[in-house]
Amino acid sequence: MSYFNEATETLPREQLAELQLHKLQLMMNHLWGRNRFYTAKWQAAGVAPSDIRCLADLAKLPLTRKGELLQDQALHAPFGSNLTYAPDAYVRMHQTSGTTGVPLKVFDTVASWDWWANCWGHVLAGAGVTPADRLFMAFGFGPFIGFWAAVEGARKLGTLMIPGGGRDTQQRLEMMRDAGATVLCCTPSYALRMAEVATEIGFDLRSIPLKTTVHAGEPGASVPSTKQRIESSWLAKCFDHAGASEVGAHSFECQVQPGGTHLIESEYIAEVIDPLTGAAVLPGERGELVITNLGRWGFPVLRYCTGDLVRVNLQRCDCGRTSLRFDGGVLGRADDMVTVRGVNVFPGGVENIIRTFAEVSEFRVTVNKTRQMDEMDIEVELSAGLDPSLIQAIALKLDSMLAFRPRVRQVAHNTLPRFEMKAKRFHVQLESVAP
Repeated sequence: MSYFNEATETLPREQLAELQLHKLQLMMNHLWGRNRFYTAKWQAAGVAPSDIRCLADLAKLPLTRKGELLQDQALHAPFGSNLTYAPDAYVRMHQTSGTTGVPLKVFDTVASWDWWANCWGHVLAGAGVTPADRLFMAFGFGPFIGFWAAVEGARKLGTLMIPGGGRDTQQRLEMMRDAGATVLCCTPSYALRMAEVATEIGFDLRSIPLKTTVHAGEPGASVPSTKQRIESSWLAKCFDHAGASEVGAHSFECQVQPGGTHLIESEYIAEVIDPLTGAAVLPGERGELVITNLGRWGFPVLRYCTGDLVRVNLQRCDCGRTSLRFDGGVLGRADDMVTVRGVNVFPGGVENIIRTFAEVSEFRVTVNKTRQMDEMDIEVELSAGLDPSLIQAIALKLDSMLAFRPRVRQVAHNTLPRFEMKAKRFHVQLESVAP
């Protein structure tokens, strides 16, 4: 079993909690009076660093939401007040993907960028990546943080990193083959797209000595049927990872599967709350992940509402790590759930059903919210030819799993968009009402 830092990853949970509290207190004392955003936020809530004497006291701090950080950057353009140091102390600027609105700018110092690298070191080591591997980054290196920190994590492990930016899919496949890539880093959607292109051009994926794929950017690698599709296409083991630009790379899948994703608890404190009431939920119950990072002092987030739905498992994993796990990884987004005919539907659940049909190469879901009756329309592309019976089978399977039947129709091949970065397959359309 491979670890990035075996000493902290296998700490007894009591000692792990002591380490978290020590780091939290050090960070809060450092931020007080230096970081304008959090100093003002804590003062308004009537709390100071000296009030945090145990981990349970973390609940005394106010929650932080993305909207606050966005508003702060708008009021204190261009960087905002959540900078602990002067602007010239920062060496990296990235931003969120912006798929849900205005992108949030995030900044890192030399120290916090090194912290990012260590977090990604955990991710890669958890997947069994070693210095003997050749890691291919199928990623266009723009302002979205994506796999930027994965490059640094590979450096920490001493792994050969092969950049794949500025290439189309065929060129990336050929480059992977020629370089002898053993590990692939990309979004789950793009791993499937690369396999689809390989089939279209007659490229033999077996010519690439790939053994591992590591994914981020969307929850597909924890969707069972999507994970299975990636593994069967590439003949490689698929590993999930979760994180966010404003939070960091916080959890990863180990070599014991299925076991959920491990939180890097030496670097993060996790809480899980009911997204509607804000009340804490018990281990084993689904709730929204609220996270505090402990090593990014230059641009910290404390009690940050991620919007990600998780279910905590505190049982020790067979890999030997003592950290808590999220069963099934990120289960979905709290704001992604829609109600169709009285049924609560998450995009990941729909994807898990559709991906069980190997003939489906791509799909798109549109929920039409009307005053009369909600409808779900699903467009699917099949890998070969027109097959009305398969469309009927997909509709029946969805009906049996969702308790209502969406309208499923086939569209021509290459009609639907393909994605290199975060996929957007789930759309909600609201009926416009005349005044």
